[in-house]
Amino acid sequence: MTISAATRVAGVIGDPVRHSLSPVLHNVAYRELGLDWVYVAFEVPDGGARGALEAMRLLDLVGLSVTMPHKTACAGACDELSATAAALRSVNTVSVGEHSRLVGDSTDGEGFLRSLRDAGHDPAGTAVALLGAGGAARAVARALGEEGARVLVCARKPDAAEQAARLAGGATVPWEERAEAVAAAELVVNATPIGMVSDSDAVDLPFPLEALHAGQVLADLVYHPIETPLLRGARGQGAAVVDGLGMLVHQAALQVEQWTGRGAPVAIMRAAAELALGLQT
Repeated sequence: MTISAATRVAGVIGDPVRHSLSPVLHNVAYRELGLDWVYVAFEVPDGGARGALEAMRLLDLVGLSVTMPHKTACAGACDELSATAAALRSVNTVSVGEHSRLVGDSTDGEGFLRSLRDAGHDPAGTAVALLGAGGAARAVARALGEEGARVLVCARKPDAAEQAARLAGGATVPWEERAEAVAAAELVVNATPIGMVSDSDAVDLPFPLEALHAGQVLADLVYHPIETPLLRGARGQGAAVVDGLGMLVHQAALQVEQWTGRGAPVAIMRAAAELALGLQT
């Protein structure tokens, strides 16, 4: 890829952000689409979101992806919000609209739904146990509720669980009763960070594996490692599994589609992410 004076720039803001896979996903998509665009990571400290968005407008950036800790601040700094972003009060995508107005959106929830459908699972009407109530969990909760799923949220913080459940039109279950909720669900979603890469050799699980059984679908939003202890254990219990990389790829693909007006090369983006994670040679 040759960068010239005509090259358009997009990027991601966050802190930390140097570990992000977003440049890999976006740049391979732009190359495949034949665009003279480049996507880079901007490390913006907490409190700098509003300034970063103003710079986006001044520098005529194509768009910005937003990661922690800026998702809430960007929601407050945008000129307009999509219905999803307004409900979540969280933004992971900023586009430039008419008259240079900054439009915020959240593609996380729809990205999760697309990853489920890719794996052959339709969440409409299903009984869901959602573990966690952070930003990703809230996005997933709202998306599942919009699809007509019956969502039970289990989280350590009752107030956060209630907020996520309201977004889904669902209910909550005390964290201490999560195993029973998991056992009764058709779709189980781990939206906690339990199972992410750490320096510990200990195997952490968000609930006892014995709660899972054949006929269920287990989706883990953790994507590093892509094969989490929970996914391995779920397979052993006979459940179907959906890894977290699909949601990451699809939320980026939705951004590509918003900014380019063209279909994103999802399979190529997924392959590039797997290569970056060392899953391909």
